[in-house]
Amino acid sequence: MTNHNQSKGKKKPTSDYDVGYARPPRHTQFQPGKSGNPKGRAKGTKNLKTDLAEELRELIPVRERGGRTRKLTKQRAMVKAILNKTLQGDTRSANIILSMMMRLIDTGADATEPQLPLNQDELQVLEDFVRRQTDTPDTDEKDKENES
Repeated sequence: MTNHNQSKGKKKPTSDYDVGYARPPRHTQFQPGKSGNPKGRAKGTKNLKTDLAEELRELIPVRERGGRTRKLTKQRAMVKAILNKTLQGDTRSANIILSMMMRLIDTGADATEPQLPLNQDELQVLEDFVRRQTDTPDTDEKDKENES
C-alpha cells in the first residue's frame, strides 16, 4: 500500500525557508526597494469632481453690454448667462436659479420671528415647567411632603 501523504519527486528544501501557501520561493519575491507595480498609478490622475472644479475656475474673456471685454471664471459666466435668460423670461432658467438659491443661499427662513410678549398665565406655566425640570428628585419629594 502506498502512502498518499508523501509526494513523489519533490525535494525537501535544503534551507530553513519553507515554500508553501503565501510563501513564494525567495528568488521570485520582490526585491527590497522595488515595487510590484513599478509604473504605478499616474500622478496626474484626478477624479471628476476635481476636474470639474478646475474647469469652472478657469478664466475666459466675456464681452459685456458696453462692448468691454472682461475675464470671468467659467462658473461666474454660467451664472450670469442663466440669470440673464431668467430676466428675459425663460422659465427653465428661472427654475434653475431658484433651485440653486434654495440649496446654496441662506434665505433667512430659519430665523425666528419676533414673538408677542407672554401674558401672566403663560409666564406662570413656563416658570413651573422650568422649576420642575431643574429640581432634583430629592427636592421633588420634599416639596410633595411640604404640600401635604
